[in-house]
Amino acid sequence: MGTPSYPRTIAVARSNTIGAVYGWMATGLCLTALVSVAVVSSPELFRMVYGNRLVFFGAVIAELALVVGISGFAARLGTAKAAPLFLVYSALNGVTLSGIFLLYTGQSISSAFFSTAGTFGVMSLYGIATKRDLTSLGSFCFMGLIGLVIASVVNIFLHSNMLQFVASGVGLIVFIGLTAYDTQRLKGVQGGAAVAGALSLYLNFVNMFLMILQLFGTRRD
Repeated sequence: MGTPSYPRTIAVARSNTIGAVYGWMATGLCLTALVSVAVVSSPELFRMVYGNRLVFFGAVIAELALVVGISGFAARLGTAKAAPLFLVYSALNGVTLSGIFLLYTGQSISSAFFSTAGTFGVMSLYGIATKRDLTSLGSFCFMGLIGLVIASVVNIFLHSNMLQFVASGVGLIVFIGLTAYDTQRLKGVQGGAAVAGALSLYLNFVNMFLMILQLFGTRRD
């Protein structure tokens, strides 16, 4: 009679779950990139999005609704229903992010992407490998995120370049910390919760990318 291999079974299941989360996240990022390029490459599409505030802000509102829906109800919806919503969100995000190709040089965008990928990878590995409970880090970063949102709203009226620079720096630190925290929380998620986990990591990656681009990117003349 063989010896039960429960630890190995649990490890394989956990590995498969984390693989699914990163698979969905990578799919979302690829879809966002493809849609962004498609929009900026088509004058008609670009005018439709950025020439009509109703279309642009409608897309932003739809994104916010999808984030709330996926984050709050993905576990109940299951993968079959949560995954398409995540893909729709990723496509909409590609639409609203397409403007960065006109604001920043292609080299800056590429550099920011690879810098983000490297930082994200290191923090994800840390979140998976560390034995330390990162709950306190997550709470600290969440508080920083609230402060970041407040600062961004205030800067809508102030138009301060210094405040924008500081907010971008703080935001970068916040999303680096959240990447490690959210990765650690992935352990044991299943079904629709895996899609919600992919959304969390996707948001960390995209926001980290935008912060790096704002801090170090070269704007077009």
